[in-house]
Amino acid sequence: MTTTATPTAQATAPHTTAAPATAPTATAAPATAQARVSPEKTGARTAEAAELIGGARERIDALDDRIIGLVQERMAVSAVIQESRISSGGRRVNLSREMEILDHYRTALGKPGTALAMTLLELCRGRV
Repeated sequence: MTTTATPTAQATAPHTTAAPATAPTATAAPATAQARVSPEKTGARTAEAAELIGGARERIDALDDRIIGLVQERMAVSAVIQESRISSGGRRVNLSREMEILDHYRTALGKPGTALAMTLLELCRGRV
């Protein structure tokens, strides 16, 4: 997904709250015939499991699209912060703030959270 808005425009856009995540249920029937997924494609051993997996994968794909959009929004906001910091004579990166972010992700997600935060910080650095 490519955005054409400037970082400032994206940074000031209102934040929307997403609906809470819900797990797919085994009793949910596919909405259309297209929702039917073959067991071979999913690795499932039954058609019922394949349908459940297919629906769950659609949900994951939608979540991934939202996550990517949020990361892009974060990158834009970070660019605004860096631009302001640099134009005021400060440094591009604030290491104490980055340590706070690493700690926040580690606390929420454990050791893999630190790796995720490092990736986010890398994506958001040096875009100015």
